[in-house]
Amino acid sequence: MSLDFAGRVAIVTGAGGGLGRQHALALAARGARVLVNDLGGAVDGSGGASTAAQAVVDEIRAAGGEALANAASVTDFDAVLAMVQQAVDAWGRVDILVNNAGILRDKSFAKMDMQDFRLVVDVHLMGAAYCAKAVWPHMQAQNYGRIVMTTSSTGLYGNFGQANYGAAKLAQVGLMQTLAIEGAKHGIHVNALAPTAATRMTEGLMPEEILAQLTPESVVPAMLVLAHESAPTRAILCAGAGGFEAAHITLTQGIHLPVGPDTPEQLAARLGEVTARTDEQVPQSGSAQGTLELAKAKAAHAQRQRG
Repeated sequence: MSLDFAGRVAIVTGAGGGLGRQHALALAARGARVLVNDLGGAVDGSGGASTAAQAVVDEIRAAGGEALANAASVTDFDAVLAMVQQAVDAWGRVDILVNNAGILRDKSFAKMDMQDFRLVVDVHLMGAAYCAKAVWPHMQAQNYGRIVMTTSSTGLYGNFGQANYGAAKLAQVGLMQTLAIEGAKHGIHVNALAPTAATRMTEGLMPEEILAQLTPESVVPAMLVLAHESAPTRAILCAGAGGFEAAHITLTQGIHLPVGPDTPEQLAARLGEVTARTDEQVPQSGSAQGTLELAKAKAAHAQRQRG
């Protein structure tokens, strides 16, 4: 099956360089009309210019594609609304949103300034939420949409010196989970991509010989799968250096304990049973936790009645 995007309109944020640029080029090469958004700032979010986005637009047009440049900050909701309207005015619709914009302000938590924490959360989480909110009514009206969040292994599993980044990236997964549920009846699929790629944001974090294998291009296939009309929904795909994996947030079967004065001691003694991963499940909604707990309570009650 060929992943064709002819007739589709895509918005890619943070697309002036690195991974976002490759996303924009790949979507355009497969027929999508692409709005290339990039503030044009440094890795830490400082500065800004429209030249980065325009350079990618020029590349797309030189290859025969259609593209527009936009330099809005994803932290400015009014500017984001105008960005989405720019795409709608030009092409009549928005089918795909790739939330890729991001910055780094790395430091150990002990040394981290809370303003740097807030700024990273504003760009990654609020930026993704603003962009999703802006495209949502258009996608609802056309009963079709594909939204790709950019999460990270740091959000999923942690990484020293990136408490702000990790918190923001896992929050995008939480946003994805609920938007996928709410968007289902409107044909809106929402997924998350966890890339490992050598970009301006990863320079200095890994040895050069490893970075050479982590090309942004090697991540793009996962984005295309998640942005295509055949995309799943509520998937977390990981990609890097030709490897592709899926991450899951699971729930163990756990145990039931009667509530009493010594319940904390019982829980501490049996914590290994609680964390055992045999027969763990991937819940389809947050209610699964309560459903499982109530089922165990009901079974325990029935057992007491029989006893």
